[in-house]
Amino acid sequence: MAEEKKFTNFAVQNGSVDICEVIKSYIPFLTVRRLSENATLPKRMFPHSAAYDLFSARDVMVPARGKAKVATDLSIDLPPGTYGRVAARSSLSWHCSIDVGGGVVDLDKNPVFVILFNHSDVDFEVKVGDNIAQLVIELHAIPEIVEVYQ
Repeated sequence: MAEEKKFTNFAVQNGSVDICEVIKSYIPFLTVRRLSENATLPKRMFPHSAAYDLFSARDVMVPARGKAKVATDLSIDLPPGTYGRVAARSSLSWHCSIDVGGGVVDLDKNPVFVILFNHSDVDFEVKVGDNIAQLVIELHAIPEIVEVYQ
């Protein structure tokens, strides 16, 4: 019988901790507010998907070789110690030459926008409800800066 100890409310067996359970308890909820009736809540394609899909709340044309700012009409309240990284959808990148400009969703609860870049020679049409990007929730640290001298 393996010795069992408690580690911040998690069972430690044979010196290992179920990190998934630790993370689930640390990041219990992602609270989201819809800012319009066109807003679609983020959703994961599959139970084990690493990211939440983000959807357009407006019809937008991304010009050939151009860019556009696409509204999701969502305000997202991220758990402390996390940030959201807006990432491209590989299928849009591969099939349509659409890429996402680097985006970070902070704890400020501002409306979330997605910058789309069109690397093709034809305009790209985005419709309300289209899956345009992914939101990856990542843990982060904000260390204090200490200046050092030679």
